[in-house]
Amino acid sequence: MKVKPSIKQVVDNIISPAAGRGDLIPVLQKTQARLGWLPREAMRAIAERLDMNASEVYSVATFYNQFRLTPPGRNRIKVCLGTACQIKGGRIVLDSWKRELNIDEGQTSADREYSLERVACVGCCAMAPVSVVNNVVEAKVSPTRVKGILLDIELKKKKRHGEKKRK
Repeated sequence: MKVKPSIKQVVDNIISPAAGRGDLIPVLQKTQARLGWLPREAMRAIAERLDMNASEVYSVATFYNQFRLTPPGRNRIKVCLGTACQIKGGRIVLDSWKRELNIDEGQTSADREYSLERVACVGCCAMAPVSVVNNVVEAKVSPTRVKGILLDIELKKKKRHGEKKRK
């Protein structure tokens, strides 16, 4: 059985002995890449290792919208609001996701099943408006497609649970 490293161990493995205050943003990025988000315990460990106040680390983490302070959902949904997507109805698509999931952008559902993010551009302008669902680009998304995508996720979830029960 593989033992999961503690948050402090993850931070210790990321930060080199020569790291200093100027390395804060890359350290936050690497920590989030490993953990999926920035828990308070990680920010405290980073502050301690970089000889900073925890409030300074928190200030930087909350200033940049690339950092998550809540754990992501099992299904991550990113809605593009770049120029092409915005012109082709990206805001309507974002509103549809918010309505269907009953969460706002930057939030995770209470059951941690879904998280919703707004992104500036995913580079698929010809397919606008797009949403990225679990790292899969969904093209020409409409409110009806939002419902269909969610139905597909739920059907796959039921199928996985059915296969687990049979084993």
